[in-house]
Amino acid sequence: MNDSVNILVVEDDEDINRLLCDIIVKNGFIPKAAYSGTEALIHLEIQNWDLVLLDLMLPGLSGEELLNKITEETNIPVMIISAKLEMKTKIDILRSGADDYITKPFDIEEVSARIESCLRRYRRIAKIGVNNQIRHKDLLIDMDSKKVSVNEIELKLTAIEYEILCLLLSSPNKVFTKANLFESVWHEEFYGDDNTINVHMSNIRSKLTKANPTEEYIETIWGMGYRLKT
Repeated sequence: MNDSVNILVVEDDEDINRLLCDIIVKNGFIPKAAYSGTEALIHLEIQNWDLVLLDLMLPGLSGEELLNKITEETNIPVMIISAKLEMKTKIDILRSGADDYITKPFDIEEVSARIESCLRRYRRIAKIGVNNQIRHKDLLIDMDSKKVSVNEIELKLTAIEYEILCLLLSSPNKVFTKANLFESVWHEEFYGDDNTINVHMSNIRSKLTKANPTEEYIETIWGMGYRLKT
């Protein structure tokens, strides 16, 4: 997995940027430092990236603005590393399309593990079988192109949203608990943090509803979890 993995580090503090780059190098990946949102945007336009580590408080183009541009125009996974501790900020950023959120000060081993985990999710999505499609009602997932459409309208999903939807469609009659979803998608033990799952499920439902307001695709089985609505 470590061959030619390029990670863009967007952090204006030189010491923190250098530390994050050192972590990436020790994991066997290739980092590129950017010290402002504007500089990061240039790198995003001229090169393909496997992951972006993004601070929110940046000079020039803000982290939030840069995150919006990345999620609107690409499917590059984004990991936020920020000193903003408020739960509302975390939820808003996850709703905006971030794949993970780590607060400062951070633990080096945790950052290293989360980078590996995020890359595993992203790489697994990229390797899904060729010429394979899954359909549910007017919802279509093309696993070859990794495109999702509803009512022939293409949806812009994050890597995690895509994987959650694939998981649900892979077993249309199964009720997935939050622990099932978290451990299947994040490949980490679930400790009862409902916010992460709730935010991503809310994002998916919102995008599905926007594409076809008259149809319901995912139902909540109270006290149990989620499944596709038949």
